Amino acid sequence: MYQEKPFRLFMKYAIPQMIGLLLNSVYLIVDGMFIGNRLGRDAMAAAAIAVPVVEILIALALAISVGASIIISSSFGSGDTDRANRAFNLSIVIAVAMSILIAVFGNIYLNGLAIGLGSTPDIQQEAVTYLWYIVTGSPFLILSFAFSSYARADNQPKLAMTALVVGSVSNIILDYVFMYPLNMGIAGAALATALGPIFSVMILLPHFLRGKGMLRFRWPQLSPKLGWNILYLGAPAFVMEFSIGIVTLFYNIAINRNGFGEIGLAAYLTIGYIALIILTVFLGIAQGIQPLVSYFHGKHDHGRNRELMTFLFKMVAFLGIFLYVGVVFFSKPFITIFTPSDAELIAFTHSKATIYFSGFVFAGITILIITFFQSIQQALPAFVLALFRSAVFVPIFLFGFPLAWGAESIWLALSVAELVTFVVAGVWYYRSTRVPAGPTLPNKESVRLA
Repeated sequence: MYQEKPFRLFMKYAIPQMIGLLLNSVYLIVDGMFIGNRLGRDAMAAAAIAVPVVEILIALALAISVGASIIISSSFGSGDTDRANRAFNLSIVIAVAMSILIAVFGNIYLNGLAIGLGSTPDIQQEAVTYLWYIVTGSPFLILSFAFSSYARADNQPKLAMTALVVGSVSNIILDYVFMYPLNMGIAGAALATALGPIFSVMILLPHFLRGKGMLRFRWPQLSPKLGWNILYLGAPAFVMEFSIGIVTLFYNIAINRNGFGEIGLAAYLTIGYIALIILTVFLGIAQGIQPLVSYFHGKHDHGRNRELMTFLFKMVAFLGIFLYVGVVFFSKPFITIFTPSDAELIAFTHSKATIYFSGFVFAGITILIITFFQSIQQALPAFVLALFRSAVFVPIFLFGFPLAWGAESIWLALSVAELVTFVVAGVWYYRSTRVPAGPTLPNKESVRLA
């Protein structure tokens, strides 16, 4: 099965994950549509406050599950199913413990959390209401992404996709029921979002409970070394997913600082939905091929990895250009769905979106390179590049550009950050892969997995 051509592997692994994540992203987008049409601009701004929290929760889930999946897939490649199952079971313990702590302490500090995320007095109560449901339901959100990663590593990419699709469809149905017939307001939208992952977990659990694959539930061995390795290898995935949330947080702050106010926050919520779709395409492809790259690395088949990555670079570059053309010419109808009667907000959002997304094609290729390094157990370059495209270059340009070119320049800052990171990533990837293929020698990071 792993010996198929890159296109076949792309269709079998990357496409299901991309579809699943895209439909899973409908969680927030459908919320925005219902909130914008039913409750208006201020409620949209309140929902925007919660977006970084959702992305951080997903990032934590991926930090655990992707780190474990790299060990699992690499172990399958080398024939060590026992180590794969040890990583699987220990990572579940870590995920459950972390999610419970988040739910407890998130509720204790809910008001401060909303203020810290950029809430204004006018939207504070709605923001707190929305956040309460998200934080309380966080254990299921984390576990839904974790089990999805494990299903892909266990050669079940379609099952992972099905679980994400079911969660998304249930969210759409519940959004309508809670916000229209039951008239629950913003609480209804948040509750629907919190319930969706529960259905995903219900779809995924039987695969592991019934022992249908090579991964099975066992009493976990509490190994600090293995736990550290899981989090160490998963750190780049955390930063990569967290970048969506942290960029949103930076932009919420910059929008307020530069005087764009509620219209800026509401516009950025819609821009964030478009960004979520585009980045989900790239992240879905990257996450889908991660088990393949790790498996080939475990078998020391570097030629297959180079062949696969060359194909993916071309595919992602094409998709990036295609998606940006779509933003320029077709995003206005999408924006109109959220606030059909607010012409000022529609025009404002469209004008900013065409600037904001100009460099996203570079983001797609950078995400692939980060995933490649991470999947071959080279966590350091993956981690550094992930930080560059989120926590380093973005704030530098976002808060530096207005000093030289005025408030409007904030909408270009992210694309410039993506371009600069792409250049660094490309050079790093080229230098790391130009050495002729040969046997893999032990290094500090691979030894850590022993």
